[in-house]
This record gives sequence, structure tokens and C-alpha cells, in this order.
Amino acid sequence: MTMARRLRTKDLSAGYDSRVILKDISLEVPAGRITAIVGGNASGKSTLLRTLARILKPKGGSVLLDDNVIHDMPSNAVARIMGLLPQSPIAPEGITVADLVGRGRHPHHGLFSRWNAADDRAVTDALTATGIAGLAERDLDTLSGGQRQRAWIAMALAQQTDLLLLDEPTTFLDVAHQIDVLDLLVDMNLSRRTTVVMVLHDLNLAVRYADHLIAVAQGGIHCQGTPADVLTEATVKTVFGLDCRIVTDPVSGTSTMVPIGRHKSGSVGQEAQSRK
Repeated sequence: MTMARRLRTKDLSAGYDSRVILKDISLEVPAGRITAIVGGNASGKSTLLRTLARILKPKGGSVLLDDNVIHDMPSNAVARIMGLLPQSPIAPEGITVADLVGRGRHPHHGLFSRWNAADDRAVTDALTATGIAGLAERDLDTLSGGQRQRAWIAMALAQQTDLLLLDEPTTFLDVAHQIDVLDLLVDMNLSRRTTVVMVLHDLNLAVRYADHLIAVAQGGIHCQGTPADVLTEATVKTVFGLDCRIVTDPVSGTSTMVPIGRHKSGSVGQEAQSRK
């Protein structure tokens, strides 16, 4: 079971070079829950996650981990508490799955400490939890997209952190693998109470899998709260510039968003059939 770590921002501003993307953001990530950050393209979703993860240095304000300024903490100390899976992780050529997952144990080793039985158990447990134990000796670059993503998540699991941040973990995956990865994150959250924060493009998947949503728009937090509170027609219009209807998902019972385009019904298809 993990510790209930406190991750929050105070008057945070962030961006790249001279460009400020996020301004004066104050929020707290619910401990032990799954949080999804959603928003339109270039809204600042990944910028927020990268700043929370200590990759980007704030231009103003601060990110606080257990009331400590995270950017002032030693890297190894942060790595023992927080894991990160970036959007397009890069691994050395020819690395095996087992070796990749084993890299998740590096933060737990000092200058003179050696690999031990606890490391073996952590790697074995991570491979088993992600369903890729049979792929341990395979080269990472020979795997399918879904298998590779599971391997990266296994590395994060082996790190055994209380917090896990993921930047678009379902990008480039087909629908079946998207569901597999999100189910796996829920399993991890339920079994270890790991706090998960992820950026997701698919609003309906975010609503189905997250306990808490943060909707980013125009350099700030438009709204945040439970998926039922955040997913409204007005919010989708403001954050994504899209007209929609909110209905009940017949599978999960959660809300789901049905977009409205210029061709709003099946009448277009019916007309095409009538012209044949």
C-alpha cells in the first residue's frame, strides 16, 4: 500500500522559453485517486503535467510535493516517490523488456548499493501485473505498440512510487489496447492506491476511467471536479469549441459525450442511399 502523498500547485505559471502557457494555477491532486487532465490541442495539458513532474521549471509560483517545493528536491528523492511515463519514451536500441523494467529500480539504489532480491521481486511483480512476463527476454523494439506501452508501464510499476504521471498513455494505440492500458492503471490504483495523473485526449475515456477531471483552457483551469460535474455541454463547448449532447454510457453508467457536427444525423447517409 502506498502513502498518501500530497501534490499541489500554488499560483503556478509555466511555459517554454519566453512563452507563458499556463498562468496562476492553484490545484491539488486527490491522493489515491485517478485524475485525468483534458483540454483542446495546445491548451497546456502536457505543459501542466511536465511541470508537475519536475521536467519544466515554473516561471512563477511552485509545485509542492508533501509541502516541499518539488524543483528544490534531489532528483533521486523525487524519483522514489513519483514515476513518469512521457508521451514518447525513448529506450536504448536492443534493450530487452526485462532490462527496461529493471531500470525502474535505479532510484532505489545508492552509489554503492547492489541489485538484490527485493529488486527481483519488484521486476517480476511488474511483469506479471502487466501481463508481459512471457516477453521478458524479447527486445523492446520487436513488440507491438500495446506490448511496448505495457513494458513502459511495467517499468513505472517496478519503480514502486506513490505517484504516477503519464502523458497521453493511449496515444498511437488501437481501441483494444487503449482499454487494456487504462484497465491496467485502474488495477494498479485499486491494488496499491497509487495516485495516477494522466493527460488524455479521449474525453469519454477520461470520464469513464478517472475519479477526478481537470479541464484546461486558455492557459488556466476552466473547471475541475468529478467527471459528472465537469462533463457538461457548456464545458465541452468552452474547452473544445464543440457542440454536443451528454448521455449515459450504457456500459459504465457514466456520462458520455456525443459530438454534433455539421451533419447531425443519419439523414446524410439515407440521402446517399436514396440516390443509388
